[in-house]
Amino acid sequence: MRDHVAMSKRTQPAPAIAASPSSHAASPHIDAETAWKQVLARDPAATFVYAVVTTGIFCRPCCTSRRPLRVNVRFFPTAQAAIAAGFRPCRVCAPATPRHNPLDQLRQHIERNLNRPVRLAELGRVAKLSPFTVQRLFKRQMGVSPLAYQRALRATALRGALKQGAAVTDAIYSAGFGSSSRAYEGASLGMTPARFAQGGRGEHIGYTTARSPFGWLIVGATARGLCWLALAATRDEAEASLRAEFPAATLRRDPSLNRSVDAAVASVRGGPSPLPRQPGAELDLRGTAFQLRVWQALCRIPHGETRTYSQLARELGAPNATRAVARACAANRVALLVPCHRVVGANGALTGYRWGVERKRQLLAAERA
Repeated sequence: MRDHVAMSKRTQPAPAIAASPSSHAASPHIDAETAWKQVLARDPAATFVYAVVTTGIFCRPCCTSRRPLRVNVRFFPTAQAAIAAGFRPCRVCAPATPRHNPLDQLRQHIERNLNRPVRLAELGRVAKLSPFTVQRLFKRQMGVSPLAYQRALRATALRGALKQGAAVTDAIYSAGFGSSSRAYEGASLGMTPARFAQGGRGEHIGYTTARSPFGWLIVGATARGLCWLALAATRDEAEASLRAEFPAATLRRDPSLNRSVDAAVASVRGGPSPLPRQPGAELDLRGTAFQLRVWQALCRIPHGETRTYSQLARELGAPNATRAVARACAANRVALLVPCHRVVGANGALTGYRWGVERKRQLLAAERA
């Protein structure tokens, strides 16, 4: 592996910068001790650069070159600031060249290769990071490992293909699963692919409908818990939404679910949330690991308040996953109890809502009243 000393022999002489007590100072906007820890950790998320006075070269913190002595290091907020101070860019990490966010590179590579396993070593080559750093960065930003993310994308593709009427085997392979057993193990459907393709055939779902201040509510539940809570303009429309989601399931009226309707309306009016701390204990949510984290985060938004998609992503420790958060909100099957209506656009606009933007406006107005 090339180090800074070796590179300095192949480049022009280093600038005359004497090592002094001020030579390892940081920019006023950079905490030197924190920055040094990021350099030692080769943190790919760090946005500053560091320079070495003995070689006259500056690098990104994630550079793979040998680490210098701390006394010889200076920190700069940008590559331009380091160049202005007389330092030259490293040939290994090219810190003066703009680069894409490594997380975006990793996600895009996984998304382009759903039909085969993508190993950590391969992702490391794509982002020029070590496999360990790839795993750590991805889990910190996305909340799941690269493997779990790929499985979630495959599961989404499989659900879409099955809903469009594709044959089970064709859907499994077109979604990127290498075998039917892999699909049955990792599709996150809440049922087997065959049963999902059959519209929930074999599932027994109890349901009830009731009028509410926000339109008609329909609640559906399996033996595992609540699986459907939708809003509609009429009772017929509400019941049709459940049949459309589970067209082959056995549906039966269950008056005992009326308390779930009451709880849903109470959650908008400021009553205590009936949702358990861990999704799935009383709700049959059937989502990916990341979706479950988003839905749980939605339930932590205080009554009467809103969050933007980007704020929610940051709260989840995944600031670059704004679009994934939005998709998880759109996939929510349980209105009100999992309050996706409390998420708005960055400019405060209501954006989309599965059950209508005007209804979202009514819900937020009722919570703020």
